[in-house]
Amino acid sequence: MPRARRVLPRAAAVAAVPLAVVFLPKAFDDYFNYRLAFVGTYFIAIVGLNVLTGYSGQISLGHGAFMAFGAYTTVILDANYGVGEYWTIPVAGVLTGIFGFLFGLPALRLSGVYLALATFGLATSIPLVAKRFEGFTGGGQGKTIALPPSPIEGLSTNAWLSYLTWAIAGVMFLGVWLLLRGRVGRAFRAVRDAPIAAVSSGVGLAGHKTIAFGIAAAYAGVAGSLLAIAIAYVNPDTFPVSLSILLLTGAVLGGLGSLEGMLFGAFFIQFVPGWAERLSRHLHYNEGTVQPTVFYGLILLAVLFLLPAGAAGLMRKSGPVLKQARGWLYSRRDSRATA
Repeated sequence: MPRARRVLPRAAAVAAVPLAVVFLPKAFDDYFNYRLAFVGTYFIAIVGLNVLTGYSGQISLGHGAFMAFGAYTTVILDANYGVGEYWTIPVAGVLTGIFGFLFGLPALRLSGVYLALATFGLATSIPLVAKRFEGFTGGGQGKTIALPPSPIEGLSTNAWLSYLTWAIAGVMFLGVWLLLRGRVGRAFRAVRDAPIAAVSSGVGLAGHKTIAFGIAAAYAGVAGSLLAIAIAYVNPDTFPVSLSILLLTGAVLGGLGSLEGMLFGAFFIQFVPGWAERLSRHLHYNEGTVQPTVFYGLILLAVLFLLPAGAAGLMRKSGPVLKQARGWLYSRRDSRATA
């Protein structure tokens, strides 16, 4: 019975997420469903980034570049070679994962801010490369693909995109959750927390660091592919450097080293910039409108001040409180039963 008391609340919380994904598209309008699909896309990307930064301790400022690689894989295969949009999703994940693994090999010589600068350079160079090969990537004009219609009768295209994105996100979340609970996850944490001790215990630093890069890139590639399908258009400006910063912000706010908190980070980076823009429209000074970035920065600072360990830290702190509340409720129930 005590074990059931511990397991049931957590199982209920885990089951609440897929239930919400199923019923939210039916409860809100079509535009919200479209934005919900973007939340799922960002969720996949920052879960991969969390594997790299939160679990293996490698700082990356170039995660948007891997999303760009996956997105261009989808549009090139679809527009140039006639491959179906849905078939390009796993291909984008595999090819981007290989690209990330290869990038991780020379990056083994770097760590800390030097690695962050190297990944930042990747984020700035990928859009330039896309502009350079105009015949292949569409150059600055980009490439357009057909928005796939919903295969389910009575279900709008945006609702279908939401279901598709979150179904893929659920599978990928389960996969990385199982991976991190096993030997690979323990090795990642050892590499992050005590690399010298990890080496003395037989953990290969080079191998696990490059594997983390490959996994993170594969997740970003799938996210980029889903983004390309959702917007049906990709050009170099779709993946600015600010996208990489935004993804890292989402991972930090969700709580590095926690997979569940990434859901909060995905919602934050999708909805908070829009809220900041609406706030800027309502406040005016003599010199003009307050810039949305001001409000976005204030909201970001407030969240970091209130949640220094991210949403995952809040969940860890609330655990003992909920446990005490459950114990009090159970004791009241037992006392009433014996009375």
